[in-house]
Amino acid sequence: MNLPEKQQLEKIYGENSPSRESSLSEKRFEALADRFRQIYRSEEAEFFTSPGRTEIIGNHTDHNGGKVLAASISMDTIGAACPNGTDLVRITSQGYPNEIVIPLSQLRRSYDHADTEGLVAGLLEGVRHLGFQVCGFDACVSTNVIPAAGVSSSASFEMLVCAMINCFFNDGRMTCTDYAKIGRYAENTYWKKASGMMDQMACAVGGTVLFDFSDSDRPACEKMDFSFQDFGYQLVIVNTGKGHGDLSHEYSEIPKEMGLAADALGVKLLHEASLKRLLEHCSEIPDDRAVLRAIHFFEENKRVEQAAASIRQKDYGELLHLITRSGISSWKYLQNCYSIRNCHEQKVSLTLALTELFFKGMAGDDPCNGACRIHGGGFAGVIMCVLPQAQAQRYAAFISRYVGAENVYPMKIRNVGAVRIGDV
Repeated sequence: MNLPEKQQLEKIYGENSPSRESSLSEKRFEALADRFRQIYRSEEAEFFTSPGRTEIIGNHTDHNGGKVLAASISMDTIGAACPNGTDLVRITSQGYPNEIVIPLSQLRRSYDHADTEGLVAGLLEGVRHLGFQVCGFDACVSTNVIPAAGVSSSASFEMLVCAMINCFFNDGRMTCTDYAKIGRYAENTYWKKASGMMDQMACAVGGTVLFDFSDSDRPACEKMDFSFQDFGYQLVIVNTGKGHGDLSHEYSEIPKEMGLAADALGVKLLHEASLKRLLEHCSEIPDDRAVLRAIHFFEENKRVEQAAASIRQKDYGELLHLITRSGISSWKYLQNCYSIRNCHEQKVSLTLALTELFFKGMAGDDPCNGACRIHGGGFAGVIMCVLPQAQAQRYAAFISRYVGAENVYPMKIRNVGAVRIGDV
């Protein structure tokens, strides 16, 4: 079993360690290899990685054919895997007590339920649904992507499994778009979650990417040469203390209500209409929140285009302004910063308020120029914060008083998506 080479890990993780023993990623893969040998009694394995993702701007636009600026992050899911010559897909995931065992001859007949086992069955069925091949394989998986918190732990896992299947059984013919369709199929069909493809695409492609989902079968992707570190800023993800695993209903209400607005405008998805048209017909939509969410969609789509332009022009002050405006829109119009069913628990809103006070200098020091917003699906989970690198440690110390130091994650954008490490 050949472990990933040092230069491959440096390209993925940006590490430049003088000794093998001090490299965190090397230790992770060594532990993964040992676990694979112990469980599956094999020295034959390939290694894979799939990142989590950050949504820079474009909150809840993808499922209505909108645009998103997203990026893969330094947190990732890694795997060691090999074909096993049987009809069984067997996956052992660190931190989960039971091995997932899926007979390929059964799939949906036995696994139509919303848990990890059902998700894997949905992925395998999705592969076949798109006309690709899948046979039995064994895999050990480990992740440091925060679960149920808005940085796409599920999509990271889904894209890792797709990369394995592509490598072993499809000669690399599957594209990142195929991966994303398979992940969406599994979530829509097995989890009954009205997901779009943004999470999966951002994990699969890697780097900072401008996505246009107006053609859901062939979303457009433009790789952008961008990292917050390039202009002296730090991306910090803050877990506010409650996951959103039990909020699928509220999450799914967003595309449903945007769909109500689209119906009133005579279109299938909102990207086919305009804000002007919405204003002409909003009195015909009895659901006020549906109108507000549609307003968010049109304005957010415009902000994504403006954010991409600001990156091309290296106008990073404007980018921060747009991220701030996006956060305000999500809070006021999209209304996904807390659950209306439990309105007295508002950890996301509270953490955003505390962060804004920090920016204003209320933490006992000079004010700083930063931006923050809800991150991901919303209602609970994480926020994103972007601020000068010189202020990052002070912010981490400040916000840790409220959420705990273990929930504050300074992170980098990485340029490698879901891949077999031997291909890096």
